[in-house]
Amino acid sequence: MAWRAVGRKGISASLAKALTVTSRFSVASVSKCEVQNAARTQSVSVRHLHGCCHAAVLTADKDNTFSEKRWLIRHFHASPVLLNRRRESLSGSSRVKTINKGKFSKRKKETKVPVEAPFVPPKLRRAAKSLPDKTIEIFEGMSVLELANRCGESIVTIQNIITDVGDKVDSEFDTISIDIAELVAMEVGVNVRRLHADEGVKILPRPPVVTVMGHVDHGKTSLLDALRETSLAAKEAGGITQHLGAFVVGMQSGAPITFLDTPGHAAFSAMRARGAAVTDIVVLVVAADDGVMPQTLEAMSHARGAKVPIVVAINKCDKPDANPERVKIQLASEGLLLEEMGGDVQVVEVSAVKKTGLDLLEEALLFQAELMNLKAPIDGPAQAYVVEARVDKGRGPLATAIVKAGTLVCGQHIVIGAEWGRIRCIRDMARKSISQATPAMPVEIEGIKGVPMAGDDIVVVKSEERARMLSEGRKKKNEVDRLLKLEDERQKLEEEMQKIKEGQENEDEDQKSERVEVPIIVKADVQGTVQAVSDALKCLNSPQVILKIIYAGVGPVSQSDVDMAHACDACIVGFNVRDPPSAITLYATQANVKIKLHRVIYHLLEDIGELIVEKAPGTLETKVAGEAQVVSLFEIKGNKAKGEGIKIAGCKVIDGRLTKSAMLRLLRSGEIVFEGPCASLKRKENDVQAVGKGIECGLVLDGCSDFQVGDVIQCLEKVNRKPRFVSSANGAFSIEC
Repeated sequence: MAWRAVGRKGISASLAKALTVTSRFSVASVSKCEVQNAARTQSVSVRHLHGCCHAAVLTADKDNTFSEKRWLIRHFHASPVLLNRRRESLSGSSRVKTINKGKFSKRKKETKVPVEAPFVPPKLRRAAKSLPDKTIEIFEGMSVLELANRCGESIVTIQNIITDVGDKVDSEFDTISIDIAELVAMEVGVNVRRLHADEGVKILPRPPVVTVMGHVDHGKTSLLDALRETSLAAKEAGGITQHLGAFVVGMQSGAPITFLDTPGHAAFSAMRARGAAVTDIVVLVVAADDGVMPQTLEAMSHARGAKVPIVVAINKCDKPDANPERVKIQLASEGLLLEEMGGDVQVVEVSAVKKTGLDLLEEALLFQAELMNLKAPIDGPAQAYVVEARVDKGRGPLATAIVKAGTLVCGQHIVIGAEWGRIRCIRDMARKSISQATPAMPVEIEGIKGVPMAGDDIVVVKSEERARMLSEGRKKKNEVDRLLKLEDERQKLEEEMQKIKEGQENEDEDQKSERVEVPIIVKADVQGTVQAVSDALKCLNSPQVILKIIYAGVGPVSQSDVDMAHACDACIVGFNVRDPPSAITLYATQANVKIKLHRVIYHLLEDIGELIVEKAPGTLETKVAGEAQVVSLFEIKGNKAKGEGIKIAGCKVIDGRLTKSAMLRLLRSGEIVFEGPCASLKRKENDVQAVGKGIECGLVLDGCSDFQVGDVIQCLEKVNRKPRFVSSANGAFSIEC
């Protein structure tokens, strides 16, 4: 208890000192007894304090006088910061700045001078959830944990999305259906590829799917007509194939083969790519009299990209100038290993007109199919691939598809790309209604709500609600991807325009040209043709004219198309569609809207090429319109009244014509001496505006009188040079500026 007594004494002394001192620099003189009495009184009030308190030391002289140079009041509950502020306020000295480094420290506000800067709109940033380049594989019965790992999202996020789409899971190890997995993946923003298990299903051999590819006018359709014993080529406009056709051919041996006929024109590259993607074997048709052409090489690249075996059919061997050996050497030089040269590619020489070699071609195809051991599951939901899609006036949207696996049955709910529907009718290629479709069978599906895209997969779902959900989810994702693609294209276009602008700044004023936009509306009979025509038109873009396709759809030209074209000042291009009614034609004429209908791709591209040349602003160029040679000199002396003298060049026009309003260029020994306007042009003392070839004249240049006999004077004119529409031998078209 000794330390408590000491503490009390210290506190008493401090309190006594605080009570007796009235000023910081005052000297207190009190009696010792009064101080002790006051200390006893205050010590009672602080008995609740425990511990040792550092009391101030009082010093007194003999007269009991206390002196202290600092404030003697002890603030028990004050912080050192507050005490320091109190001392500074009384002393008048500069305050010591206390830096608070804690959590709630105030940041120093920096005052910046406002700068006037142009407003830059924020760019559309790519959404964090949109990953169109990422593709994951999904299957029936996958767990939530596995789906989260493949999507790269947390399990809680995946569970919340599953709850939003109408399903429920209790744990991360619960399994979900393949449709729910696709909905979740689309919500996350990734692409999916469906995997179908073959366990517990019946697998049987199926017919091969053969795609016929090659250059235009090499006899692909004629060869198929010879196999089918039909005349399909005669029905095609212009004698060339412009659609992707599918049909089953019963061979002489009794084995069926499904054939796909692809267009050979350069504009239908996407169709050939789709044909190579769905096929088992590619028949490469090459004309014996023409040899390997650009579309032949493109077909080879499509087949190699799809990893599909190739069978070469050298057609037109009955012609006098046919040379099959030259074709074989050309194919070998392109890297195609033929059987005759130690490779595995079969070569068959045929003639579609004489119908020779068809049995050898059939034997080669069946042999290749036997080596591949083609089988497919028969049971279970069907997996199909859309080859073409179109709109029929009486039956609505139709899709031509080839079944890859399973069985497609009438009445099933399906999702094709972003469209859905319930199968109302299935027809084979002979237009006969059937109840179901088995693998490798081309069929036409009726009952879809909209026109799907060529190349979409057909998915069979359990209910209409699930079909609607999948369709809406795919449409939403397609819209997001479309906006991202448009943003990327806009940025690329801005960069190109910036480069063109920078290039034009470095060019002469005569060579500068503008860039105009020509809006186009594309209408065609099938979805695949719409894509092909749109891609072909985009290839006609030039530095002066840009074709902007504002709408592309399937079906005939309607009044809404004319209204849209009138609003956008666009031109309507119809390919393989029927003529619009007279009312729509009259309405388009009154609205000053051009409608261009074609059935042959050559004619369509030529017509649009002429439109581009017409709309192009052209490039201003300086052209020499005429030349004259100085043969004599004349001088009119001046005086004070008339001014200075005038030097006249007597010239003779040797080529073209001289025009007074044009710019003239003075050449001496091939070098430019002067270039400027003409001040006077006379012939036999008469003012003239132009002088033709072989005529003598006299002229005066404004600002130049340095003429010599033998000089050449050129007449310069600015002409507007338009671009040219060029078609190559392989069917490709381009615009040369």
